[in-house]
Amino acid sequence: MTGQRSALVIHGGAGTISPEQITPEMERDLRGGLQRSLDAGHAILKNGGSSLDAVVAAVHVLEDDPLFNAGRGAVFTSAGTHEMDAAIMDGRTLKAGTVGGIKRVKNPILLARAIMEKSPHLILAGDGAEDFARELGLEIVEQEYFYTEQRWQALERVRASRTESLSDADRHGTVGAVALDQSGNLAAATSTGGNTNKWPGRIGDTPVIGAGTYANNQTCAVSATGDGEFFIRTVASHDLSALMEYVGMKLAAAARAVIEKVGALGGTGGLIAIDRDGNIALPFNTTGMYRGYVDVDGKTTVAIYRERGQASL
Repeated sequence: MTGQRSALVIHGGAGTISPEQITPEMERDLRGGLQRSLDAGHAILKNGGSSLDAVVAAVHVLEDDPLFNAGRGAVFTSAGTHEMDAAIMDGRTLKAGTVGGIKRVKNPILLARAIMEKSPHLILAGDGAEDFARELGLEIVEQEYFYTEQRWQALERVRASRTESLSDADRHGTVGAVALDQSGNLAAATSTGGNTNKWPGRIGDTPVIGAGTYANNQTCAVSATGDGEFFIRTVASHDLSALMEYVGMKLAAAARAVIEKVGALGGTGGLIAIDRDGNIALPFNTTGMYRGYVDVDGKTTVAIYRERGQASL
């Protein structure tokens, strides 16, 4: 699709989210964070900017917001540290950059993009990734920067629980964005702190291209959130694209099929997706997903809970 129309979709994680669990003040702040993310990405798109720039801008805002599990608000590992993953993919070229297990890069999505554009590699992890970030002059911070009381209390709850009867919000979370620009190019970006109490060194689906992140101008752009191991096992985001490319399924149907497959294995979560015509899908199998979009007609929506009578919005 070419022309004047563009669209942006974002998410801030899916899980057991209900009005009873979130105070009005917290809901206001969460919705405000989602809106700021949308505003940042959409400002780029409406001025003719690229989908890559838009998804980076949208994710950057969420990484800086301590209410979301990425960057500043990243959850704690079992060792009481923070390890973050991120990914970006260009639907026009199928180029991608991903990073895993980094501890001190302030904005992991910026490093993922730098890996895509300024290195011969696709994935960098750990100390080597951070050395590359330093070489490029990306902002490095101490681990204390990522500390939030909310995430520390979540770790304490996990440590105290032997039944694993924990909310999805305590266990995992991710942020992401997908966009279509005025030139018809798609892009996807995802960033996460992973799972609360995860074993140090654990890598989830976010930086696995075709699992938690994927973009292809011929089909769609996808960013997933939830139980990462299940999204890896189902190769979820590429599976969505393949259903469209090889089977001819429409975006919404393919997206639902993928989440159903994840759920059939026991995984919880959701995804956001946009196709080359600007159609949008936001399916999830949890009680809520922090999400928002600006569609091709300029309509803006921010939502948290599962709306009555709607499967994905």
